[in-house]
Amino acid sequence: MISVEEATRLVQATAAPLPPERILLTEATGRVLRTPLHADRDFPPFDRVTMDGIALNHAAVAAGQTSFVIERTQFAGQAPEPLTDMQAAVEIMTGAVLPPGTDTVVRYEDLRIEEQPDGPRVAVVQVPPPAAGHNVHRRGSDRPQGDLLLPAGTVLGPAEIAVAATVGAVMLDVARRPRVAVVSTGDELVDITEEPAAHQIRRSNAYMLLAAVRQAGAEATILHFDDDPAALATGLPPLLRDYDAVLLSGGVSKGKADYLPAALQAAGAAQIFHEVQQRPGKPFWFGRHPTGAVVFALPGNPVSTFINYYRYAAPWLRAVQLPAPRFAAPELAALAADVIFRPRLTHFLLVSLRPGPDGRLMAYPERAHGSGDQASLLPSDGFVELPAELTEFRTGEVLPVWRFRGH
Repeated sequence: MISVEEATRLVQATAAPLPPERILLTEATGRVLRTPLHADRDFPPFDRVTMDGIALNHAAVAAGQTSFVIERTQFAGQAPEPLTDMQAAVEIMTGAVLPPGTDTVVRYEDLRIEEQPDGPRVAVVQVPPPAAGHNVHRRGSDRPQGDLLLPAGTVLGPAEIAVAATVGAVMLDVARRPRVAVVSTGDELVDITEEPAAHQIRRSNAYMLLAAVRQAGAEATILHFDDDPAALATGLPPLLRDYDAVLLSGGVSKGKADYLPAALQAAGAAQIFHEVQQRPGKPFWFGRHPTGAVVFALPGNPVSTFINYYRYAAPWLRAVQLPAPRFAAPELAALAADVIFRPRLTHFLLVSLRPGPDGRLMAYPERAHGSGDQASLLPSDGFVELPAELTEFRTGEVLPVWRFRGH
């Protein structure tokens, strides 16, 4: 039996970048960028007007002039024309290019427009602009041309998609989604479409893993094997050949019907470890096939499956989508209550997370009746990792916490 730290190191050592693929921008939400994007021109690409009003030359205002004849009106999207009279102004709209010869914008709220039946319209400035450049968003003031906007490894959300569209990135190079087989095992399991008998339960673990894997950006297929060595011998080899990762739930302990470890090795998967010094989830089998597929064979109790997935498999799935795999460190939280855990095992304690009065993230232990208590996941936001070398943990002690809900 190995430590949690060693298990983590061995899992991380198998992570390698998945190959990139080129997809349409419209299909890229949630994907991981593999080729960086740079500004194709200055941001903004011109001196941009930020208020509706008039554009003028500030020197005229500084000289005491308050009335300005309006030469014309310019809207956003129109090519600018120079101001011909430095004592005049251009009526201007937000988003328009600042006309040559002007350097300042006075908003409508700070002036009065006088309509003359037989003459030009005149703008009377009532609140003079404090300096040249007022209400102007200068060219290149956000980002200059060539500046790095989105580095490789960026997860593409709505803001990133907007920036990519701004630079005309119709196609993007992104990491291929990991292909994952999610497999439940056990004769006691029936599908969620079936009415279970008194001795049966529905396959909730598989659907939990399916949702979690997709949330991590992977493509997933859900399958089930009964506790049958022949079925495992037939069903496992295609999964090890066709998928990047195989996530199995159940059948990895030392019971008489726990055939998976032997079946996986018979199918060509080399065992890297079996059993970790942790609770819940000690009978965790991890291995790798010569094709490169990794196998997370997780214990079948729902909380064990859940915590092992988020502690080991989820970080792996995120890492392989990056240009160079890296693993984020867990957050830190302070215990909101004393905890005693006597076994010399790393203990993953379910907690809800809330800010404390001093601004620290506080971890409140949640009641759980063992690793079969699936409902204990509902009020929880994550789990605190209590190290194996200690048995007593006091209120306020700061420990790593692995979130599976909220940020």
